[in-house]
Amino acid sequence: MSPASTGASTTVDAVPSVPAPVADSRLTPGGPGYRRMSFALFLAGVATFALLYSTQALLPLISDGYGVSASDASWTVAAATGGLALFVIPMSALSERFGRRTVMTASLAVAVTVGLLVPFAPSLGVLIVLRGVQGAALAGLPASAQAYLAEEVRPKALVTAIGLFVAGNSVGGMSGRVITGWVAQEWGWRVAVGTIGVIAVGCAVAFRLLLPAPRHFKAGSLHPRRLLGTVRDHLADPLLRRLYAIGALFMTVFGGVYTVIGYRLTQEPFSLPQGIIGSIFLVYLVGTVSASTAGRLVGRLGRRGALYLAGGTTAGGLLLSLADSLPLVLLGLVLITAGFFAGHAVASSAVSKTATHGRAQASALYQSAYYIGSSAGSTVGAMAFHAEGWSGTVGVGLLAILGVVTITVLGSVAARRQVLANAH
Repeated sequence: MSPASTGASTTVDAVPSVPAPVADSRLTPGGPGYRRMSFALFLAGVATFALLYSTQALLPLISDGYGVSASDASWTVAAATGGLALFVIPMSALSERFGRRTVMTASLAVAVTVGLLVPFAPSLGVLIVLRGVQGAALAGLPASAQAYLAEEVRPKALVTAIGLFVAGNSVGGMSGRVITGWVAQEWGWRVAVGTIGVIAVGCAVAFRLLLPAPRHFKAGSLHPRRLLGTVRDHLADPLLRRLYAIGALFMTVFGGVYTVIGYRLTQEPFSLPQGIIGSIFLVYLVGTVSASTAGRLVGRLGRRGALYLAGGTTAGGLLLSLADSLPLVLLGLVLITAGFFAGHAVASSAVSKTATHGRAQASALYQSAYYIGSSAGSTVGAMAFHAEGWSGTVGVGLLAILGVVTITVLGSVAARRQVLANAH
């Protein structure tokens, strides 16, 4: 019987075509645009930390200049970090609507402008207000940068990319303090902070010229109810809550130590000049290395193992810093810095990976907690130093590290229970 009489087709049934996989166009190490992006955000990190902590190494001089105590002068640091903590969530919402690059550029422009006004503050009160405004402006950088990276970089390279941004923070913090130390020794603290402002202008211009335009950003809504819903979702996530607390506690240690260390080193038995005290901050280079290698650390030890190591390293540094020997104090600062930057890079990258939506808000909540920790560390650390000396500041730091370890242990217990629940 012919095919025509049976109604059968004379053609072979077509095999359904399988769509070709869509190429991942996000940036990856070695790929086009990755180096430009990394260097641009590195410079943004340099400018952010140089401006944010521009007065920290100069606190003894500011105390003398205005005739105020260490705890009063410490508000020039706490106001900046507090302003950042308060405005980082609103700024992250603006970045969801107007774009990461736009918000980061505007934030840097305002911050460097204020930075050029800071040297002319006629009183401590005016200086504190200017520093608060500067911190609020800088709030557009950290959360927007992490959201930009989460959208534009492939997941396997995310920890490394964020580590490089954090490394820029460490270089900015180091260079700002070293430069201000030596400049202030010759020309005073006002010229020193003005110099940082000029350097930050250069970083801001280079950042804008180098950062590739985002290709994966999708504009969101500025509706307050939606924003609050996203924030509520993130705060309801137990893992994110633990990461926020860990970031805050690590920064409590770091803020307290580096706010007070200048006062300690000007006293007996050290009696160091301002330029040498500023050079102490070269230990930030250790933080640059530990932050940029955080990805490999997580690969070997896992996230919780990396956090245990970072916490233990920081605690060991705190204990070493109690000695009245300058080499041991310096070694203690090296360990504190390495542990802090490693812990910060691990926790902040885990936030970006954990959040499935509203990444800018997730990162903003982390940054808010982080800088609340910085403000608390600066203030409480200075108060403890005033009451008990350096041992008081160390005691505050050790309590914070105990909190990090406790939270990490609770995370391990929660993860084990989840595994057992899934098995049943």
